[in-house]
Amino acid sequence: MSEFKNKVVVITGAGRGLGRSHALAFAAQGAKVIVNDSGGAVDGTGSGNTAQAVADEIAEGGGMAVSSTESIATEAGATRMIQEVVDQFGTVDIVVNNAGILRDKTFKNVTMDNFRAVLDVHLMGSVYVTKAAWPIMIDKGWGRVVFTSSGSGIFGNFGQSNYASAKMSVIGLMNVLKLEGHSKGVCVNTLAPGAITRMTEPLGDVGRVGKPEQVSPAVLYLCSEDAPTGLILQAANGRYSIIKICVTDGIDLGEDVDYQTFSANLNSLLQDDSLTPA
Repeated sequence: MSEFKNKVVVITGAGRGLGRSHALAFAAQGAKVIVNDSGGAVDGTGSGNTAQAVADEIAEGGGMAVSSTESIATEAGATRMIQEVVDQFGTVDIVVNNAGILRDKTFKNVTMDNFRAVLDVHLMGSVYVTKAAWPIMIDKGWGRVVFTSSGSGIFGNFGQSNYASAKMSVIGLMNVLKLEGHSKGVCVNTLAPGAITRMTEPLGDVGRVGKPEQVSPAVLYLCSEDAPTGLILQAANGRYSIIKICVTDGIDLGEDVDYQTFSANLNSLLQDDSLTPA
């Protein structure tokens, strides 16, 4: 029997692309899947019921799934969705925060409305959904949360200041929640996926190659019984790697250091290639 049998899994942005692939993968393992998607365009405008199409696809394959079109960009929408899940299934075991939109502009040209809209979905949407499910997981002593970052968000990509801000923010959130959830049986990790999807096709080849189906096995691992916690796992085109935040050994200039002393020692600091995980 699969370890995911009858687990209640909430996946946001699951109407297409990576989210759809994750939903099908969990369903194939016997999980009860909540397919959440507002069905809008890549920039977040408009609506539709792509979630129901995926839920129907899962049901036709013999799995169990329900759809949700709630917008997770609002606290009310995210809270309603989790409450509906609890009303129907009694609990939430796994949350995969996958939903996202793009409104790319250079920092000079991006409007604050477009900057905020991207943060509302990627960052605050992850906050709202996880916040609503978190007490349930903590109280029962078991849970899995996956945030979705991105290589272009972590390392930067031209014209994506709003996207990168959101994608680095979820890593900071993970680093706190891994500490708060550790003793309660809740593991929190971050996926940095790369795949050709509706969202990434217009961006060209910026590490986005391969199929969504090559990413989903990594998500299942991050939600398994033996899941790590606090991991940033990069997955694209069948290649998997770990992204780590590291610090150098540094230099000790004493308590009376001034600007001149620091400047004189700057080269030794910049050339320090020692790396210790933070």
